[in-house]
Amino acid sequence: MEILKEIEVKKGEIIQRKGDLNSKIYAIKKGLIRTYSIDKKGKEHVFMFAPEGWIVADAAAVNGPSELYIEALEDSIIQAMNADSEIAKASPVVLMKRIAILQKRSLMLLSASAIERYEDFLETYPDIVQRVPQKMIASYLGITPEALSKVKGESIKSRKKLS
Repeated sequence: MEILKEIEVKKGEIIQRKGDLNSKIYAIKKGLIRTYSIDKKGKEHVFMFAPEGWIVADAAAVNGPSELYIEALEDSIIQAMNADSEIAKASPVVLMKRIAILQKRSLMLLSASAIERYEDFLETYPDIVQRVPQKMIASYLGITPEALSKVKGESIKSRKKLS
């Protein structure tokens, strides 16, 4: 029987860097994790947030170089498992949830307005809005922090009209 390795990570700790050997999947037991990339100009692009009950992994080839950075946004407890382990292979429901969210995110980035992307973020991550810096939310949405402020104002106005 495989044993998952439980790891305590501190806020700001980088769990994986781009280029590291990609061999782990992380289940978040407590805390908040993000995955991101850094482009050639040095700008960070948030790929995904992972609160409690979520998993994070790099989709690059197992045992090849990773593409993403994985960072703890809060003090966290995570379980690490080998990407090619029997436990990882036996978790299709969790993996399908992750794939579904990433597919929806990709489609939203291609076709949705900034306000639609923001409202989808609120729906997908209702418990982390206050736990994540606004600049990271803006990065996740593919907009500037200034545009996020405008979108939040528009969102509040549209919700008031509906009530």
